This record gives sequence, C-alpha cells and structure tokens, in this order.
Amino acid sequence: MTGLGRRLVTLLILGLGLTLAACGGAPTPGELSVPGGSGVDGEVTPQRLAAPAYTLDTGDRLRVVVFRHEDLSGEFEVDGSGSFAMPLIGEVDAAGLSTRQLEQRIAERLRDGYLVDPQISIEVLNYRPFFILGEVNRPGQYPYASGMSVINAVALAGGFTFRARENAIAVQRGGSGAPQVVVTPDTPILPGDIIRVPERFF
Repeated sequence: MTGLGRRLVTLLILGLGLTLAACGGAPTPGELSVPGGSGVDGEVTPQRLAAPAYTLDTGDRLRVVVFRHEDLSGEFEVDGSGSFAMPLIGEVDAAGLSTRQLEQRIAERLRDGYLVDPQISIEVLNYRPFFILGEVNRPGQYPYASGMSVINAVALAGGFTFRARENAIAVQRGGSGAPQVVVTPDTPILPGDIIRVPERFF
C-alpha cells in the first residue's frame, strides 16, 4: 500500500470513530453501565443495604447457658423494655447488644459477688419477626428464618399483587424512623426489617 493509501485508510477509521461517538456508540474504556437508573420509565437503581452484626431486641427468645450452673441457665425472652430477668442478677438489658456483648455483660454481673470465673454461652432460639407492607397479597408480620431474602419474604406474604412496582422494593432497617433503601430481590433481610412494596402507576 502506498503512503497515500495508508493516509486514506487512517482518515476513514478516524471518521468512523467520530461518527460512533456522536451516535452514542460503545462506552469509553473504564466507563461502567449501571442497570436501572432513574430514566423516563421510572426505573430505580437498587442500593446496597448495610448488614451490620445482628443485635438483640424485643421479641428475641434466647437460651442462656452458664457452664457448670444449670440452675442459672435457661430460656428467656427479651420483653418490651428490651430486657429479661435471670436468677441471682435480676433484670439484664439486652436491646442493642450482640450475643457476644450480652455474654460479656452477664459474666460481669455474675462475677460481681456471685461466681469467680463465669463462662456464658447465648443462642438465639427465635428471632423477632419482620414486616412486609404494601402491594403483596398478605401484608403483615412474619416469623424470621435465618438466610431469608426479600423475595423469600414476598413469597411468604403470598406474592406480589398486580399493582406491585417490583423494581422499587424498599427496606427500612433499624425501626420505622430509619431511611428506606431500594433493594434487589436477593437482598438478605434481618429480624425487625420493614419491607415496603410500592404501587406502580399505570
């Protein structure tokens, strides 16, 4: 190919590249295409919902084992005030604590005049329920099972209604005053979560 021919081919390639760019062709290297977005069709981009370590609250039922002291061990339910009563030490505040933190709290209380070196183990027997509201066939309160996701919760509530906006399911974590976060169907849920399925507009 002559020098003139090579220059013509180069100009043709450059012209084709400019035409593709003007028409919205392939993204430039490093550019990411985000699914969903907030375009004219009302799509909402799901966000990642933080999953902190599980903390106890009202409605959780616990098995507390004090090793070598069966008389102090037993099953207890966290009441409306966020506490429960144990032999010897009385009321124990549990709300907002992880099981490990509660083990440490009980050990400290028992160490204070009762036992020399208490060893405590705590297991959650029954978790507090979660709630699903909005466009599902049976909204309400449901028992939590380990490993549940948003779509499991929807199925438990009888599935979506025909009005459900399935791409905009939101979860509130941390109580009714917490922000709502739009999530994907496979997002894990935690006990106490409030799931909201909004209505779509025709």
